[in-house]
Amino acid sequence: MYKTDTWQEKTKLFLIILGPILVTQLGMYAMNFFDTVMSGNAGAEDLAGVAIGSSLWVPIFTGINGIMLALSPIVAQLTGADQKQDVPSAVRQGVYLSTLLALVVLIIGSFILNPILNMMELEPEVRTIAKQYLIALSTGIIPLFIYNGLRSFIDALGQTRVTMVITLLSLPFNIIFNYVFIFGKFGLPAYGGVGAGIATSLTYWVTLLFTIFLLVRVRPFSTYSIFSILEKPSLRAWWNQLKIGVPIGFAIFFEVSIFSAVTILMSTYNTNTIAAHQAAINFASFLYMIPLSIAMALTIAVGFEAGGNRREHAKQYSYLGISIAVVLSILCGIAIYVFDDPVARLYNDRPEVIEMTKHFLYYAIFFQLSDAFGAPIQGALRGYKDVNITLIMALVSYWVIGLPSGYLMATYTFFGPAGYWMGLIIGLAAGAIALFARLLYVQRKAPSQTSKSQ
Repeated sequence: MYKTDTWQEKTKLFLIILGPILVTQLGMYAMNFFDTVMSGNAGAEDLAGVAIGSSLWVPIFTGINGIMLALSPIVAQLTGADQKQDVPSAVRQGVYLSTLLALVVLIIGSFILNPILNMMELEPEVRTIAKQYLIALSTGIIPLFIYNGLRSFIDALGQTRVTMVITLLSLPFNIIFNYVFIFGKFGLPAYGGVGAGIATSLTYWVTLLFTIFLLVRVRPFSTYSIFSILEKPSLRAWWNQLKIGVPIGFAIFFEVSIFSAVTILMSTYNTNTIAAHQAAINFASFLYMIPLSIAMALTIAVGFEAGGNRREHAKQYSYLGISIAVVLSILCGIAIYVFDDPVARLYNDRPEVIEMTKHFLYYAIFFQLSDAFGAPIQGALRGYKDVNITLIMALVSYWVIGLPSGYLMATYTFFGPAGYWMGLIIGLAAGAIALFARLLYVQRKAPSQTSKSQ
């Protein structure tokens, strides 16, 4: 990151930061995308099992990962305030904290996995696949959490191309591992949907090894000597990160978990409905990586300017990011409408699954437009370190408004399972409106001090 003065300079720098983040996010989600597509080609039961497993895992991962995202505004503001000497310690403590959180997830998961699956009205084969998929995936949780902490450090320095390279190097491994373990190649048995969990776990380990190598050997990261000192864990440093990260994590959890809750509620329908829902939500979530990437770029840009007390510049970056997200969302909506049939056929070849997937995709056009507003605004607010109110807004918008609305429409109207998608649209729209109001308040509560800093 560096200081900019004109809109043209800001747009150029923002796109330079955004491009690699977007490729990285699309690449990371491509692992889930290939898991779903290749599992679906193994059978509808495998696709449904991976759908249930993912619906339980993704909210946990994204919520905990939100805590690690706190490193981005922390490092960005330290560098913006010319306090780079404090960065290495913050990153080391972040690695310790991410390891601890991974262990907590593993321990809790070992106790609650069976009871949760047994409460769901699943076909026995689907339940077995979901359980074994999650067990296989759990062997990669520790490297995944550590990587996301290190990635926040890399991105906060504006070196987003590095995480892009790491992801692009790791993605082929995921595809090869999926091919081998899902379909049973090179003498190995065909694990079906469970093989997707094995493949993803192995890919997480590969990704972490690539990252550590670059941080040790490549400048400017090597100059920070992250791994050269065995620093004592600091409860104070953990608390500073948790104060920012926990609200971020819960806000993300409340948003992502509503999608998982819908998938779980849909377990009362037949396997074809679950499979179609998972296919549609998987593709829509793939497109969600666009506004999410813009949000991450805004956290870096806004955090840098806010850390340097250049509030007017931070405000300009906020509106720049939102505008780009809305334009891209409209283009994605057109693409979904035009290519609905080819997209649906990627996941399964059963005619009834294909038709139902296309039906769900039409609803995805509208809720991804709400995401184009909401996600970038959340990213900008994180740059300001304003995270507590957004947590409450997320809870109310998604769980008090969105999910109950979806349940009522699915249960008492002609929408049926599509009623849950209507609820998603309502919840996301309510969240976007509330977040925008909060952004306006944050930007106005303190006078611009740009003139003093120039």
